[in-house]
Amino acid sequence: MKKIIERAQAPTPKFFKTVRNIGLVLTAVSGVLATAPVALPAAVVTLAGYLTVAGGIASAVSQTAVYRDD
Repeated sequence: MKKIIERAQAPTPKFFKTVRNIGLVLTAVSGVLATAPVALPAAVVTLAGYLTVAGGIASAVSQTAVYRDD
């Protein structure tokens, strides 16, 4: 468990910072679509669910990427 916390707190490479930010944007957009005050087609609501999962996974995985110390 300690190793995971250390990885999450270690510096993240630039590419993975970009992937993390894109994941966060996808999650935010899906939240807006899912909670829209107007009726949306079922396909859009389903897409919002998939974007939430994809954004969350991309953000979590990219946060654990660290620089190699060789």
